[in-house]
Amino acid sequence: MKMIMPAARRSIFLGLVVALVARAAAQQPAELIVRNGLIVTAVGRTEGDVRLRNGTIAEIGRNLTGGAGAREIDAKGMLVLPGGIDPHVHLTPTPTATTLKGADDYSSGSRAALAGGVTTISNFISPASTEDLPTALAHATELVKNQAIADVILHVMVNDPSKWSPADVTLLADRSFTLKIFLSRPAFDQNAAAYVKLIRAAGAAGLLTMLHCEDASILTTTAERMMAEGRGALKGQNFAQSRPVVAEEIATQRAVAISEATGAPIYIVHISSERAMRAAEVGQARGLPVFTEVRFLYLHLTKERFDEADGAIYTGDPPLREKSDADYLWSAIARGTGYVVDTDHVGYTREDKLDPSLNIINHRPAGNYLQVQLPLLYSEGVRKGRITLERMVALTSTNPAKLFGLYPRKGTIAVGSDADLVIWDPNQKRTIRNEEQLANAKFSIFAGWEVTGWPIVTIRRGEVVYQGGKILAAAGSGQLAPRQHWQRP
Repeated sequence: MKMIMPAARRSIFLGLVVALVARAAAQQPAELIVRNGLIVTAVGRTEGDVRLRNGTIAEIGRNLTGGAGAREIDAKGMLVLPGGIDPHVHLTPTPTATTLKGADDYSSGSRAALAGGVTTISNFISPASTEDLPTALAHATELVKNQAIADVILHVMVNDPSKWSPADVTLLADRSFTLKIFLSRPAFDQNAAAYVKLIRAAGAAGLLTMLHCEDASILTTTAERMMAEGRGALKGQNFAQSRPVVAEEIATQRAVAISEATGAPIYIVHISSERAMRAAEVGQARGLPVFTEVRFLYLHLTKERFDEADGAIYTGDPPLREKSDADYLWSAIARGTGYVVDTDHVGYTREDKLDPSLNIINHRPAGNYLQVQLPLLYSEGVRKGRITLERMVALTSTNPAKLFGLYPRKGTIAVGSDADLVIWDPNQKRTIRNEEQLANAKFSIFAGWEVTGWPIVTIRRGEVVYQGGKILAAAGSGQLAPRQHWQRP
């Protein structure tokens, strides 16, 4: 089945995007001034005021004069940060009879994100075998229009590269969407040449390709052997041993080689180990367009968590690693070889994760993370001197904005940029609690952790959407964020 792009369907898709942007713009309040805060971007900080008008930043300065009817927020003693951008989120906007109750759609995912200081989230589209790409994108756009509160970017998973036509690549290039490919699945080895051709075509069209880097042959043979030996249960170190570091390292080396051979930019998702990060750094040192993402979990947790009685709640692909790996990842994001920190959020309840029928092959990776990522990064990173505040902004806002075609519309605080701001109390002490989670799962593996620093107001395109622990905007007020081609951070 070739994915054809009829002109009429393409026009319908583009028309939906235009209508969505126009509708959202019409809902913005006239003017809001955030006063007296410490304004922080990836390149510096300054005290002052920010004037927000009609959804964008109109002026930055000191002692700004309020216009008639302008609303004001006094941010004295607070940080004013660009809204967070999480480019790695998995949502389920069209649940079925088999959908787990913890799964989030665009609405519940938005609520969790906005409460955590994230104003732009993402989702992955996996077109059905009977569905062409324009139809899948139009359907996804309509779901964003009806459900989202945060703004949204979309990525497209490639399950069979032989079904992709040049017209499909052109369609994605027109919207600057992103591809996602799994080296961790046997299909990659079975169709490697077709995948490499698609990565090359995407790069030539100005598209970024996301790669999940674990070697499928090592994963498959290791897990099959362990199952045969009776070590398939999600107990102790079984899960960590079933997905060894070498599988991640060799797949990362392969990804770097593909980038070198094709000239295409690649974005390696959720790097978990020192060896994989060093493999990516080899490519970076040669000037290749190799960009890396660190799933925030790997900064805070190590594989000893799997030894707990409920250790299966920590399963994720790749698994948690050694403390030395976490230390190296902290150094990488501080030095700049790690470009993005995000979540790989998937909505699972505690019961979903601890289902006794699961094993090292059939498991539920990731979990409910959107609401806690920024508070943990600030408390464990900035407060403890591991990264600067400016670096936190770069990792969670500016760099993803550049890599995913949103900058300078998003990812910074500048005149003309979208008015996506977070007012952050740097001294507020909070304990993460399950009952305060706004995602459907109502469960966090970080419940009980104490953090210092918390988002108290979230503003999306000039509208206060989160304050006082409550979401103040309706589903459907979010939009599919317009994108350009990627740029190097």
